[in-house]
Amino acid sequence: MSEASKRGAFAVHIFTASGAAIAFLAMLAAVDRAWPAMFLWLGLALVVDGIDGPMARKMQVMTLLPRWSGDVLDLVVDFLTYVFVPAYAIAHAGVLPEPLAVPAGIAIVVTSALYFADRQMKMDDNFFRGFPALWNAVAFYLILLPPMPWLYAAVVAALCVATFLPFPFVHPVRVRRLRRLTIVLLAAWAILALYAITQGMKPNGWVMAALCAIAVYVLAVGVLRKAVPDE
Repeated sequence: MSEASKRGAFAVHIFTASGAAIAFLAMLAAVDRAWPAMFLWLGLALVVDGIDGPMARKMQVMTLLPRWSGDVLDLVVDFLTYVFVPAYAIAHAGVLPEPLAVPAGIAIVVTSALYFADRQMKMDDNFFRGFPALWNAVAFYLILLPPMPWLYAAVVAALCVATFLPFPFVHPVRVRRLRRLTIVLLAAWAILALYAITQGMKPNGWVMAALCAIAVYVLAVGVLRKAVPDE
């Protein structure tokens, strides 16, 4: 093992850890209620999360640097970007009834921490078991859509409970059922979400309708898990 290879492998860990810096910048934006900026930072964190795994496998990071756990590092960063910053945003954005805002944020971070520790969070066919703590997406919709505080409080409560239910939730890449369609729709979602962010989270009605339709599809894939054959 050459020192150059080890340095390259460690650079991948630094790249993954940069997600924590991005989370910090997203939190600063959330404190200022600069929601478009916050979601841009969280979107960048998704990009880092999407490519650091393939980079680590190509660089054989686990073999070259057994001292450093890429899995633990990834979970730490994911908790910040998928859960902690979005939980703060949900509690701070005024989208929930005021007496429930802080309790809801606490419920989100506690239930998600337990979910991240679940060694059986994946089913045999790579569906997530229960709601996979995608609170960044939940925060996006709660801030995007018209205010309905009590309904949103019920949604947050239901998702916290769903974290522990055996409901199948699609993984966009690893689940084989409808994988091509899922990837195409999530790519469309990313484009539409970016457009909504550039519009100050106040896009045209058809953009909001399309974003909601894609969310319904993602939920429906889990419901139809046994009805649709593998690709």
